[in-house]
Amino acid sequence: MPIINSIASWLMKKRMHQIELFMKYPVDVQQDVFHELIQNGKETEFGRKHGFAHIGSSRQFAQQVPLQDYESLKPLIERTRRGEQGLLWNSDIKWFAKSSGTTDKSKFIPVSEESLDGCHYNAGRDMVTLHCVNNPDTQLFTGKNLALGGSFTTDSFDNYQSFHGDVSAIIIQNLPMWAEYFRAPNVDIALMGEWENKLEKMADSMMHENVTSLAGVPSWMLVLLKRILEKRNLKTIREIWPHLEVYFHGGVSFTPYREQFRLLFDNDKVNYLQLYSASEGFFGIQDERVSDEMLLMLDYGIYYEFMPMDEMGLIQDKILPLEEVKTGTDYALIISTNAGLWRYQLGDTIQFTNLNPYRFRISGRTKQFINVFGEELMVHNADQAIAAACEKTHALVKDYTAAPVFMSEGAGAHEWLIEFEREPNNFDFFVALLDESLKKQNSDYEAKRYNNFVLHAPIVRKMPQNTFYNWLKRNNKLGGQYKVPRLNNNRTLLENVLKTNAA
Repeated sequence: MPIINSIASWLMKKRMHQIELFMKYPVDVQQDVFHELIQNGKETEFGRKHGFAHIGSSRQFAQQVPLQDYESLKPLIERTRRGEQGLLWNSDIKWFAKSSGTTDKSKFIPVSEESLDGCHYNAGRDMVTLHCVNNPDTQLFTGKNLALGGSFTTDSFDNYQSFHGDVSAIIIQNLPMWAEYFRAPNVDIALMGEWENKLEKMADSMMHENVTSLAGVPSWMLVLLKRILEKRNLKTIREIWPHLEVYFHGGVSFTPYREQFRLLFDNDKVNYLQLYSASEGFFGIQDERVSDEMLLMLDYGIYYEFMPMDEMGLIQDKILPLEEVKTGTDYALIISTNAGLWRYQLGDTIQFTNLNPYRFRISGRTKQFINVFGEELMVHNADQAIAAACEKTHALVKDYTAAPVFMSEGAGAHEWLIEFEREPNNFDFFVALLDESLKKQNSDYEAKRYNNFVLHAPIVRKMPQNTFYNWLKRNNKLGGQYKVPRLNNNRTLLENVLKTNAA
């Protein structure tokens, strides 16, 4: 153990120096990343097609390389899955992160050795480093990190094999030895594919361990923790893991879940550290205890560009480099990565809260919003409104989704399906608070609600227990990285949830 702790301490000091470097020289670091990416990509099929050999600046890059999405890169990705190499990246790629998208169309995101080590594993080191720097008396390395992961599958194409699965499973399968020493449960359980059986085995194997940290999506972590408490016949996690000191969370907004974790832990000493990761890469880590803002990680082999949301859909999209962004504006993320994604539209939106250093909050998804009536409702508006209504009515929300509904008289409304962990003490008051909070946060929503001319008051339906769990199960989306979409600009998903509940 002392040797392991010494190695970990050395790694953290080294990484903290590098973090401080990109905080001090963010634009220079991003330019170094950019030029290294171009150098590695210029001999690929994509690089030759778009003239990488003649690109000397990020401005030329933006002029010569069109914006990409999964569909535009899919032919090259599918050829790579079948064994062709050098198409998008200059090293061999055999691993593909299966996206946890909300549609039936799976995406297979390439994962290179460079992205595993330079992005995902650097992020693992950094989140531990930042926690320890902010908590000098940490005892993190005296116990295990309980990480919720997915599974992976082998694909056989003629005489060639590649692999796809949740990015968490790819990370676990390829972990360096030093990280594996602290991780739990064992790999055989961590990478199981069938969620309900996996849940039971995880609970059985972990309920007597010394767990000092947790990592995973909040909605699924709650399911696991409650199952462990049920098996031990106890009320709080502190009774099981008295030395638990940090929960690394991401995947969905923590706002609707914060109170549930506070009650479950019953321990004010547990810290919450937010992460921003996806199948495509790792982008942000909360670096201060007093704020849930995240630091944009600039040296992970990812070059960033930013599209103002009010420019989306225009013929001449205005794409900005890092040095031109402003605070308080919703930007769609455009990334170029060390796994061969070039000017790739990620689908997430962020707002910068600070430019020195570059800190931000996730504001939503480019495809998860409601703007049927000009209200421009974003996910962060919905999460904060739910939290505000819960606080004043002593409610706890397990999951929710919302979509537009059209009224016969020509106006409209938003229909909300909410599954409560604890119902509000006054349901009508909860609905009124939800509406008022949305008005306070969003002037467009407030304007459309004026005198019910465009939008009527929200229609909120209390859903039975396990509604969303059953919907996820029916759609083969249990566990791992899957989550319930919060806002939708059409009613397809909402009607599907209602249909599942009625079955």
